[in-house]
Amino acid sequence: MAKRSADLTELRPSKKSKSDEESSIKKEKRDKKDKKEKKEKKEKKEKQEKKEKKEKSEKKEKSEKKEEKEKRKEKENDEDRVIATSPLEVKGYMQASALTDLPQSQIDQFLEEKVIKITDSATDAPPQLRPIISFDYLPPCGNNLYAPLKAFPAPSPIQAATWPLLLSGRDVIGIAETGSGKTLGFGLPCLKKLLDSKRSRAPYQPAAVIISPTRELAMQIYDQLVKFSDVANADVTCIFGGVGKDEQRVALRTAAIVVATPGRLKDLQNDESVDLSKVNYLVLDEADRMLDKGFEQDIKDIIAPMPVSERQTVMFTATWPKSVRELAATFMNSPVTVTIGGDPSADPRANTRIKQEVEVLDGREKENRLIQLLNRSQRGQSPEKVLVFCLYKKEAMRIEGLIKRKGFRVAGIHGDLNQSDRFRNLEAFKSGSATVLVATDVAARGLDIPAVKLVINVTFPLTVEDYVHRIGRTGRAGAEGHAVTLFTEQDKALSGGLINVLKAAKQEVPEALLKFGTTVKKKQHDAYGAFYKDIGTDKKATKITFD
Repeated sequence: MAKRSADLTELRPSKKSKSDEESSIKKEKRDKKDKKEKKEKKEKKEKQEKKEKKEKSEKKEKSEKKEEKEKRKEKENDEDRVIATSPLEVKGYMQASALTDLPQSQIDQFLEEKVIKITDSATDAPPQLRPIISFDYLPPCGNNLYAPLKAFPAPSPIQAATWPLLLSGRDVIGIAETGSGKTLGFGLPCLKKLLDSKRSRAPYQPAAVIISPTRELAMQIYDQLVKFSDVANADVTCIFGGVGKDEQRVALRTAAIVVATPGRLKDLQNDESVDLSKVNYLVLDEADRMLDKGFEQDIKDIIAPMPVSERQTVMFTATWPKSVRELAATFMNSPVTVTIGGDPSADPRANTRIKQEVEVLDGREKENRLIQLLNRSQRGQSPEKVLVFCLYKKEAMRIEGLIKRKGFRVAGIHGDLNQSDRFRNLEAFKSGSATVLVATDVAARGLDIPAVKLVINVTFPLTVEDYVHRIGRTGRAGAEGHAVTLFTEQDKALSGGLINVLKAAKQEVPEALLKFGTTVKKKQHDAYGAFYKDIGTDKKATKITFD
């Protein structure tokens, strides 16, 4: 019994062990709490440190960005200051700082408004030089070369676009409508080049040659250059046929610039009256017309002795057909092409400022209708200047006689007149002593006759291209113009091309003209060869010498 009691005593927990257990539990709870608090405190601290670190990092990043932005802005300002004080220089041509500083948007707007396209054949992209949109941006000149420019408000589009290229020594193809200021376009850089040149010249060795298809156009170029040449102290002479060679040989002795027709220049070259081996500036004006006249071989012969590497070559024209492009490729060095007013390889386009009227009638009615048109234009105190075009010399003489008998003040220019008569008649028309000028196509290209209000085509020309150039005698230099064409059934082969020209210029196309058809036919003429654009043919143009 006692033993059992002892065993029960051992199994019964004591008060002391129970108290220890409770104490242990409390301690464990307290430890857990402390541990949790420590952990929370640590996490809170870490979170705070992380937050502070992030804020510090963000602050640093923000500061660095601000600093970088300030540096970038300062760099841009430095670059702007460099641009403002350092003009762009390309092969001796210094682009004016003020021109460089203009916003690109202003340059783009000028090119768009004037319909100017500039393409560099070397890079197939626009060149870096900007157009000279104001005379103020011309490069400095030691003398008074630019003085005659005061008569003009601003450079014409062809001048603005080609001057920087020519002044920097590039070969240039300039394509623009007649009356667009092409003469000064190539003339001013030529004179500037002569002024800057220190090279001495031997007698009969001109530095520049300008070739033109007709004597009238050659004389016109000469007259414009002379206004500047006195300032530039450059001797300019004009060479053409129809006059004696002796005086021309004397003039060639000292000439720095020779303006010439191809036939006479080649004659003087052949008899060794001129040495072209030192020519470093060559201009072919109205290049397409010279090829039309069969002067291709003459041009090649004239260019042959000229230096290749030192020569700068310029071609100015109103159209740029495939045949002329191929010729240019043979003697031009990576030219820049400047086009004013659209695609030069497209169909011929008339000046949109010219109101075109086409009257379809019987050929026997032409003369009466001509007199009616003249009566309308010549009445009043200030009769209009009227240019009447005929196709052949005999027709021109007959029409001139008819107009004279009707009492109008009339003059004429055609191939049968000698040079002095042609010059006198042209001056009479320019001065206003004759208000009507009857001409063949010899006067259709390049002649600058101011204030022609009306062009009358008595007979349609051999090509639509010639039609465009004929009517281009009016509506020049930004003025409005008017052209009336008397069209007969004999001209119907060209109706399609004429209709295209009228539509392109948004002109009215008469129903009677549409009846002839709209097909553009590929034709040849004995005098012109393949005068339709881009036609391959073995038959070459027959050479017609007007000088």
